[in-house]
Amino acid sequence: MDIEIGLSKENREALRDCLLKLLCDVYSTYLRTQKFHWNIEGKEFYSLHLLLEKQYEDLEEAIDEIAERVRSLGYPVKASFTYFKENTSIPEEKEANTASDMLQLLINSHEIVIRNARKVATFADEVADHGTVDMLGRRIGVHEKFAWMLRSSL
Repeated sequence: MDIEIGLSKENREALRDCLLKLLCDVYSTYLRTQKFHWNIEGKEFYSLHLLLEKQYEDLEEAIDEIAERVRSLGYPVKASFTYFKENTSIPEEKEANTASDMLQLLINSHEIVIRNARKVATFADEVADHGTVDMLGRRIGVHEKFAWMLRSSL
């Protein structure tokens, strides 16, 4: 079924592809954040454990929001561990043995998401997809805040 929402099929397909790539990046960041939440140790354990929990809970909601945006553009959402791994920009980490290593890897992940989301938002703005621009503006702000909080914890 074709939909008529003021975006050409070509632009909707391009937006879908961009959003699915971003979904992979956010999912990878979510998984990494949860892993570090479970495994972080050290004198700041409790505060970092809680910080990472709040962050992965937000990322879980973001995953759903991005996927639902793809659906609103008229497309199914591709989702499997293989698909996410093959399509993420987030490199698989080396072992992170210290809290500092974990936080730095998370900062790097958020910065990748921010850069990629900006590119998608710019394209979405060019094709007048205000729904995607609005969602990404909020997501970029959250990822910037998360990166700042992590940097401040180093």
